[in-house]
Amino acid sequence: MTRQNVQFSGVGHSGKIPTNEPVIHVGIMDEQPVIEASLNGEYDTDGSGPLSGKFIAKVSSGTIILFDGAGREITRAPEVSFKARGDACFTLFGVTIGNRFHWERKEDQTFQRDLVLKARENGTMAAINAIPLEDYLKSVISSEMSGNASHEFLIAHAILSRSWLLAALKRKRRPDKPSFHPSQGTARDNELVRWYEQEDHDVYDVCADDHCQRYQGITKIVSSRAGDAVLQTRGQVLTHGDEICDARYSKACGGLTEDFTTAWETRHVPYLTSISDAPIVHNPIKTEEEAVRWITSEPEAHCNTRDDGVLNSILPGFDRETEAFFRWKVEYERTELEEIIRSKSGFDFGTLREIRPLSRGPSGRIFRLSITGSKKSMVVGKELEIRRWLSRSHLYSSAFVVSAKHNRHKEVERFVFHGAGWGHGVGLCQIGAAVMAHKGFKAGEILAHYFPATQIRKIY
Repeated sequence: MTRQNVQFSGVGHSGKIPTNEPVIHVGIMDEQPVIEASLNGEYDTDGSGPLSGKFIAKVSSGTIILFDGAGREITRAPEVSFKARGDACFTLFGVTIGNRFHWERKEDQTFQRDLVLKARENGTMAAINAIPLEDYLKSVISSEMSGNASHEFLIAHAILSRSWLLAALKRKRRPDKPSFHPSQGTARDNELVRWYEQEDHDVYDVCADDHCQRYQGITKIVSSRAGDAVLQTRGQVLTHGDEICDARYSKACGGLTEDFTTAWETRHVPYLTSISDAPIVHNPIKTEEEAVRWITSEPEAHCNTRDDGVLNSILPGFDRETEAFFRWKVEYERTELEEIIRSKSGFDFGTLREIRPLSRGPSGRIFRLSITGSKKSMVVGKELEIRRWLSRSHLYSSAFVVSAKHNRHKEVERFVFHGAGWGHGVGLCQIGAAVMAHKGFKAGEILAHYFPATQIRKIY
């Protein structure tokens, strides 16, 4: 199987915009000692074939050993490629979705086109789907949001997701990209600042989960609307100057979108700056007092909706399980939170005494947080690392205010978090955009709202 690379060349790191459709390598499963799957139709593999039906792959000493449904060995190699004949597809059993988020679960998922199994040195393997970009997008849009959402929202999301993917492929090839692995950031004795990017993936372009873009194969394509949106926008991307936009998005901004630097490396991205996500102007958060007022209020915003009809039309089933996302509340017994932080951070803070925001972005999202205990004090960032440390999965966002409840001995008994939004808040607010479309806004107007000074351009 050959890989069709996206070619970038030109001055500096900007490069030329690609003019053909690339084949994307998507990591569906990783770090797996055993993978069970089914070939639905005929596949060729490494000179053998046609193959079909169930198989089991196991790893031994850096080699993948492939067995058919009857337990007979088919082949063994460090990498096994399955090339689809015609419209054949494959099913992977027990795929994890929502990895480490509050909706994490396993599903059997079916995918189009080709499958690649790659062994890792640690005795595990990755299952990778090689698929043309446009086919990939049909699933992304149906996985990220409901395929039954309004046409203009699906149009906007098709352009958005295509742009993010092509920008991510280019960014992955940057010669000067940060090299802090498995994430980027800085670490000192009393401060850890970390963020996560798609470049962390080594043997494939992007993963299939929320870390990159949700991609759940043809399993979630329940209507033709997403496919129609992809077809109608084929090759269209969002651009800023001569660059394809790194078009980020999250589920719900909470009324103000966030600056790029709050979630990732410290650099200015002109189209990823905070905006008021409402028909009226909301001022950016600048002080702790403003953060408290903002987060404990219910401001007018596109994503501030409790309309079940609208939410049911735009959110996939497992996302509808998250009922309070615009404003939310989480409480912990102090001892419970101590155990969570110790488990998630690897540090023993002892008895928790204080959790204090140090730096916030304009949406109120914290990107530097001080945690003080009887044994250790530390500063943690950026926003996703903060969310991971303070929850068994993730807090919905880092836009929160925290208060402590004390007993009669003035000892902390409980910590209470009041929060705003769902996700990092940078770029497009998915629920806000879907509500805008429901209100009659066109796709171009929606994208212009969330990504100022950008244009839509057809590149192939």
